[in-house]
Amino acid sequence: MDLNLLKQKLNTLQNKSTGNSTKKDYSLIFWRPTVGKQQIRIVPNVYDPTNPFTELKFYYGITNKTMISPLNFGEKDPISLFASKLREEYSKENYELAKKLSPKTRIFVPVVVRGEEDKGVRLWQFGRLVYEELLSLAMDEEIGDYTDVVTGRDLTIETVGPESTGTPYNKSSVRVRLKETPLSEDAALVEKWSKEQPDPKKEFKRWSFDEMKSALESWLAPTEGDDVDDSLDNFNTPSKSNYGEDATKPKQSKGEEFDDLFEGEVKGPDDKNLPF
Repeated sequence: MDLNLLKQKLNTLQNKSTGNSTKKDYSLIFWRPTVGKQQIRIVPNVYDPTNPFTELKFYYGITNKTMISPLNFGEKDPISLFASKLREEYSKENYELAKKLSPKTRIFVPVVVRGEEDKGVRLWQFGRLVYEELLSLAMDEEIGDYTDVVTGRDLTIETVGPESTGTPYNKSSVRVRLKETPLSEDAALVEKWSKEQPDPKKEFKRWSFDEMKSALESWLAPTEGDDVDDSLDNFNTPSKSNYGEDATKPKQSKGEEFDDLFEGEVKGPDDKNLPF
């Protein structure tokens, strides 16, 4: 036996095992309000000092994983392109499908949670209603810039559970504290929090153009064994006529019909010859 070779193999296996046991702790990157009241402070955004909020578009349900849209990075998005094509060939069925394929906007903001300052700055993500509350508070002349590290204000986040919302989800509301307070009395800590923040654009896997196109094709025409969410079972795929099928041509498979929409493109997001 080549003991050196076997030793290398053992080291590789042990390293993989160690890697699996030390997965990234996302509780140190993202913060989610729990039922009850919690006090937080929104921190100025190191990546954009003029705006603490980062809006990002995501797809949910196309696969069993969340997909961040390439539109966030100024790149072409095959799902968005397909939805646009559906809207061009208007029908009720196409409209409904295009609506399901529209990316959902989530907002991220860097926060320090009072009582959990040892965890540093984390990202709080939320939807439109909370976003509107936070924007309205900033527009209030008596409140103003509540993120200021010297004269800003803490926020109280009150969250109720499904028994109160009547849905499977929690719901949070925002209330601003009346007293102006510094982010921290420790100048070194303020500097640390102002510089060391997770970047929401880098915390999600970037899917390639081809990966997203393949995921969309599987979602449109799932086959047995495809890794798709069961909740998609009631989603209808567009009829063949919505793909512009010519009755004089030989019948195509759904995969061929789908590929026709991307015919002539160069694989990847840099192509400039898409049929849309």
